[in-house]
Amino acid sequence: MAFGLKRADLQRWKTSVKQGNISFLTHYWQDSRFPEYYSVTKVGCSDMEKLITWGEKYQLQENWIHLDKNFPHFDLLGAKQREILIAENQLEQLEKFSLM
Repeated sequence: MAFGLKRADLQRWKTSVKQGNISFLTHYWQDSRFPEYYSVTKVGCSDMEKLITWGEKYQLQENWIHLDKNFPHFDLLGAKQREILIAENQLEQLEKFSLM
């Protein structure tokens, strides 16, 4: 279940993903399978080769890509989420969701 997500932020992410950009969207999140995590970052791109290559840079496996609703994306959680957001200079998301 997602929280703290504005419709405009989601629309910007979807538009950017459709345009073939590597795009980041972080939001509060609750899932009983992962009770230790309270946020998730979705990293999407409609250009699958670009997304796969980007993921390889961070040791993310191709079979971890979610293919739902024409918005292919990786879900980042925990230490890997923080590591990648720092490496990608996504400081606003790090600060907004207290991931530092």
